[in-house]
Amino acid sequence: MRRAVLVPDYSVRRRIAALGVSVLGMSALWAQPALAQVESATGDGEVIPIVTTGPVPVRQPIDTDEPVRVVTPEDGFFDQPPAPRPASADRVIDFEADQIAYNSQNDTVTASGNVILRSEDRSVRANEVVWSRQTGQIVASGGVRFVDEAGNQLFTERVELTEEFEAGSMDELLLALREGGRLAARSGERGADGTVVLMDAAYSACAVVDADGCDKDPSWRVTADRVTYDPDEKRIRFKGAFLELFGARILPLPGLAVRTDGKGESGFLVPDLRVSESNGVEVSGSYYWRVADNKDLELTGYVFSEAPPMVQAKWRHLAAEGAYQITGYVTRSARIADFTGTPTTERDLRGYIDANGKFQFTPEWSISGSLRLATDRTFLRRYDISRDDRLRSTVNAERIDEKSYLSISGWATQTLRLNQDQGQVPIAVPIIDYRRRMDDPTGLGGTLELQANTLSIVRDKGQDTQRAFASARWDLRRMTGLGQVVTLSALARGDVYHSDENALTATALYRGNPGWEARGIAVAAIDMQWPFVGEAFGGTQVLTPRVQIVASPPIRNLAVPNEDARAIDLEDSNLFALNRFPGYDRVEDGVRVVYGFDWDLQRPGWRVKTTFGQSYRLDNERGILVDGTGLSERVSDFVGRTEVRYRDFVQLTHRYRLDKDNLAIRRNEFDATIGSKSTYAEVGYLRLNRDIAAGIEDLQDREELRLSARVAFARYWSVFGSGVFNLTDAREDPLLTSDGFEPIRTRVGVAYQDDCLEMGLTWRRDYTDAGDAQRGDTFQLYFAIRNFGFR
Repeated sequence: MRRAVLVPDYSVRRRIAALGVSVLGMSALWAQPALAQVESATGDGEVIPIVTTGPVPVRQPIDTDEPVRVVTPEDGFFDQPPAPRPASADRVIDFEADQIAYNSQNDTVTASGNVILRSEDRSVRANEVVWSRQTGQIVASGGVRFVDEAGNQLFTERVELTEEFEAGSMDELLLALREGGRLAARSGERGADGTVVLMDAAYSACAVVDADGCDKDPSWRVTADRVTYDPDEKRIRFKGAFLELFGARILPLPGLAVRTDGKGESGFLVPDLRVSESNGVEVSGSYYWRVADNKDLELTGYVFSEAPPMVQAKWRHLAAEGAYQITGYVTRSARIADFTGTPTTERDLRGYIDANGKFQFTPEWSISGSLRLATDRTFLRRYDISRDDRLRSTVNAERIDEKSYLSISGWATQTLRLNQDQGQVPIAVPIIDYRRRMDDPTGLGGTLELQANTLSIVRDKGQDTQRAFASARWDLRRMTGLGQVVTLSALARGDVYHSDENALTATALYRGNPGWEARGIAVAAIDMQWPFVGEAFGGTQVLTPRVQIVASPPIRNLAVPNEDARAIDLEDSNLFALNRFPGYDRVEDGVRVVYGFDWDLQRPGWRVKTTFGQSYRLDNERGILVDGTGLSERVSDFVGRTEVRYRDFVQLTHRYRLDKDNLAIRRNEFDATIGSKSTYAEVGYLRLNRDIAAGIEDLQDREELRLSARVAFARYWSVFGSGVFNLTDAREDPLLTSDGFEPIRTRVGVAYQDDCLEMGLTWRRDYTDAGDAQRGDTFQLYFAIRNFGFR
């Protein structure tokens, strides 16, 4: 005869296995203190879950004087045949609870009070769990939270668990997806394949609590009669779906499906609405096709009330070595036939292509490129795609390692300026640049950099130029015992040029001599900086006086063409450069002394940085430096830059150049931002008052003002505005008829933005015509649903 013995046990975690069938049809780990353990008298070491007539409170020691009933063979417990062991018998369950009870009549085990079940990557928390040993059914109730192996969380009041430890049928549930979305439903069930089917459901990716932990209604949600969630495909499919904004049903969404892993899903995107002077009412809609995990295609159609339709396609592909994308527009529409502004129009096939990509073949070798090409100069502005005045296409193969760099590239530019001849725009191909750095190759210390460069520029109706040079530059930096930082530099370079059709270049200073030309360049410099550190204004300041001497013998600058060093202007960024020209074709010669200082002040919350300086040339030959650049005379203009920052609230940058004779402001550039991320104001101002002769292009005077501001209100709402104004008058540019205040573009609008929704209405006014891109008003309604694949 079998007998059972009741033995108290106060261990933190006990293993309790059922006779023949373990808990949930599996062997079980029951984690709880002070459980009653019952051993069978068969000596086979098996253990059955047994309790007394009342549940045993496991957080207290068992009082052996308390009346208890020990289960015996007369209760029929040992006479029941063991249930068949399921295929998942090897699964292990960790079990924790405050109380546990066994009902011998129903053959059920009931755990209550902070019940936790864990199996591999799944877990269940509930107030009560009831397991029927006869049917294998497990029912969890009361504040149930079920977490699957993907991290998704299911909240409900009652759920039936299968023998595979998966959720079955349930009522009044909330499914919180790991990726951020949430599904709520009246009822649901989980199929044998793991698919969850929900009835009368709603989905949203919005947070349901704010930053303070208070409840909030989602700004958008999708309601549906039936929702199917496939955890393997990480996809949610809707039947009878509608989009709701702020509780109002606004749009049916037939065939809607979304992914829960953040990846794209094929389907239609929300349309955009715009009204413009050039095209009238514009409605655009897109279809997104996810071809594969690494490929997608977006097709967009545009319908206009004042223009023929237009289509757009965007293809993206992520390959093993890199990625690329191609975007194209095409339509057949009327446009201004010439640049005089006459209303004569014609119907042409018009379009634009924009492609770019990069591929990394080895850790050293890569190739990148971009292509931008439009059928005409006004297409991009008319359809508000871009306001660039030139389109650049390039390809570049690079090899980079720790000591060397090689680039083989080519450039082509399409001008969109209405008054510029495309034949005068250069094409640069090939451009080859190789550099190699060597540390202390001569034993004198310092770094030696070798460079070889070649360039070929061709024009359809202009000057052609080919150039090649080789150079070596040595730099040595040392610190003296008094704290001065001294840098010695030396540069030697040899150039070879060939050019033809030089007379087609309008500016004589840029032409050079036709045919073959050669020149040698040698530059030597010594630079000393002496930083002084101390306390000031409640913070720490660093004052660094700086002196530089640069010397170079006469250079045959005007004998060679100038293709890449035209826009010369004295600035704080090039004050101490060995060559203050921006390119290679022009190099300052003679001897000059450059002097100035840097000042840096830091105190709690504040930082102020200032640079100021001037240069003095020993000879008085003007050579290649024209009046107005700040460098044409023996003594240069003063140049400086000041930056002020207070935390993230104030950022101010001021660049300037002062005339050396009368301190007149020749360059005045001001950029400031004041405010927080949600409420701020920005001001940008630029004035170039250089008085350069009209024949020198690239260096004309300009004056411009840029303003923008945004004011947040009512938590998620804001109003904003911006404007660009041309302040240049006829005194600064004789070719202009402006009175000194000419708006170029203004914009105002209102926007709403929370954690998952962004929308707004914008009014923009353009004040200039550009062919068939007419001046006038443009209204745009913007709508974007985040975390849902909608634009």
